[in-house]
Amino acid sequence: MISVLSIIVAIIMAYLIGSIPTAVWVGRAFYGVDVRTQGSKNAGATNTIRVLGLKAGIPVIIVDVFKGWFAVYISVFFSNTGLSENQFLFLEISMAAASVLGHIFPIYVGFKGGKGVATLFGIALALYPYAVLTVLGVFLLVFFITRMVSLSSVLASISFPFFVIFLFHIPYLPLILLAIAVGLFVPVMHHNNIKRLLRGEESKISFKRKSK
Repeated sequence: MISVLSIIVAIIMAYLIGSIPTAVWVGRAFYGVDVRTQGSKNAGATNTIRVLGLKAGIPVIIVDVFKGWFAVYISVFFSNTGLSENQFLFLEISMAAASVLGHIFPIYVGFKGGKGVATLFGIALALYPYAVLTVLGVFLLVFFITRMVSLSSVLASISFPFFVIFLFHIPYLPLILLAIAVGLFVPVMHHNNIKRLLRGEESKISFKRKSK
């Protein structure tokens, strides 16, 4: 039977994985720039692309997605420890939440991170592999039309629980609740972007490095 200490250690590990500040480290190591001081001052892939260009943003996206996926994946080491199906799902969700918390409040760089969208995508890829591909389609469609990552992220996240519940009929209540939480969480994290959208002031993404 899994011990409480083992669960705590697993959740802490997930937080530390999520805390890896990819955007900050890439910016500092290769460009001598802390992306949290420029653009939207957000330590995420979108601001990295805005400030440093697509070449810098791609590895940030990949690693941030992988962080979420891996934080959930390591829960497999607890799959044969006597936990019920629902208990195991709650463990996965707890580790997923810890990784997102780590991305938003990374311990390595003063607890000032990103909004967690890419890491949430990695989590969804691990827990809802088919539903998340449908949501990715929504994101890409909106992005190609508007060139706004914020609007694409918000609309994709809002559509997510509907796909999970009504299209893919996922039967597990913990996963349904998590999908609903994602649908609420992403818009809340983008509240400033939503205000700018309503004012018609939200910037569109450019794939070129911002000139000095």
